[in-house]
Amino acid sequence: MLAKDRKKEILKILEKQGSIKTNELIKVFEVSLETIRRDFEALEKEGYVEKVYGGAVLKNNVLNYSSREKKNISEKKEIAEIALNHIENGDTIVLNASTTNLEIAKKIKEKKLKLTVLTNSLIIANELAEVKEVNLILAGGIYNQEEYAFLGEVTAKFFQNFSVDKAFVGVGGISLKKGITDYLVDEIIVERKIIEIAEKIYILADSTKIENNSLIKVAELSKEMKIVTDSKIDKKIIEKYSKNGIEILK
Repeated sequence: MLAKDRKKEILKILEKQGSIKTNELIKVFEVSLETIRRDFEALEKEGYVEKVYGGAVLKNNVLNYSSREKKNISEKKEIAEIALNHIENGDTIVLNASTTNLEIAKKIKEKKLKLTVLTNSLIIANELAEVKEVNLILAGGIYNQEEYAFLGEVTAKFFQNFSVDKAFVGVGGISLKKGITDYLVDEIIVERKIIEIAEKIYILADSTKIENNSLIKVAELSKEMKIVTDSKIDKKIIEKYSKNGIEILK
């Protein structure tokens, strides 16, 4: 197959899935790793894709924090309101660096809940910094300027020192087939550790992210987890997840 034809096929796959792993394309086209990398580089230069660790995504499929903050605002507020119903005075909770968790932080501030809050988000920490009722713990590490957060192994090791009542984890995608997924490797390392240290786990995702996959797996969906989403979620999806023992809160 000629390179131009292969690139067309790669774009077709990306338009359907949103993201693709390099190893998958090696098997599909029976070519080398370097060949797929060259294809990605060419498609990136042409403005069609964005390379990420282990693969590629359609351009604009991966948005930085500032861009995500402006998307689906009403849905995030709705998710935050639902999540707040599962937070009680005296809880120790984790809020990872997500725009939905920022909405939760705003509601905690508004309600003046008495909590211990761990976060790796500078923006969330800033939101809660002057709330006297909140015992705030900011996870350190290597600062990511695009995400306004501390990410990576050092941050994950920081979280390892704690055991918390509840974790609220905003992610890039959820599906029964591939579980919980996201895009940034350094972010995923932290998300995995947060899930590990929490007694109760709430996965936050607006309805557009459910049954849609991001590039890299964070964790399997388990019956102990609860998904928090907005009211636009399809009833058939709720029924499908319920049959598999996964509760969706909306």
